[in-house]
Amino acid sequence: MLENMLKFQDQMWQSIGETFVMVGISVGAAVLLGLPLGTLLYFCRKGQLYENRALSLTLNSIVNVVRSFPFLLLVVALIPFTRLLVGTAIGTMAATVPLSIIAIAYYSRLVEQSLLEVPKGTVEAALAMGASKLGLIFKFLYVEARSGLVLGLTAATISFISFSTVMGVVGGGGVGDFAIRYGYQRFETAVMVYAILVMIVLVQMIQFTGSTLARLLDKR
Repeated sequence: MLENMLKFQDQMWQSIGETFVMVGISVGAAVLLGLPLGTLLYFCRKGQLYENRALSLTLNSIVNVVRSFPFLLLVVALIPFTRLLVGTAIGTMAATVPLSIIAIAYYSRLVEQSLLEVPKGTVEAALAMGASKLGLIFKFLYVEARSGLVLGLTAATISFISFSTVMGVVGGGGVGDFAIRYGYQRFETAVMVYAILVMIVLVQMIQFTGSTLARLLDKR
């Protein structure tokens, strides 16, 4: 094991860097676009403040379709769009496109669920105090749901790492691709174990950080 770690350390560090790029961009997309999308899903639901049946049905349909799409097939189906967006369909940056799309849909649903756990009395109290729309969202809803939002993002990030393991199909690289190319295809069991251990450490670090932050933010 130690011999393989030394032999492939350069390739492993490169793979870890590629995984960080893919997951980092997808997490950024989840926060920047998935968070507002999930908030919109929450407000458009039946019985909520800005109930809109048509918009709710449209957004829910899009999110459900993206989330239910087999990820590998989604990657292949998005190749023309990826090429249009980043100029190529191969490489780490190209791999971030389907990852970001699934990240937005995945996290938006988690955001909606977290906001639904906020007591309705909080919204009513905010409106009674004359809170604006943005004030209601940022000063009340997000504050009350902050622990759930962090836990949701933590779970989503771990899922994105799992999704990134198949991005070798478009030359995206990453730890999963390293395990397949240098371990599975070469029948190097020790290299496979090495890559798996690296993935386990990454996931445990993310889970510990997210759980700790959520616990600190939870004032209930």
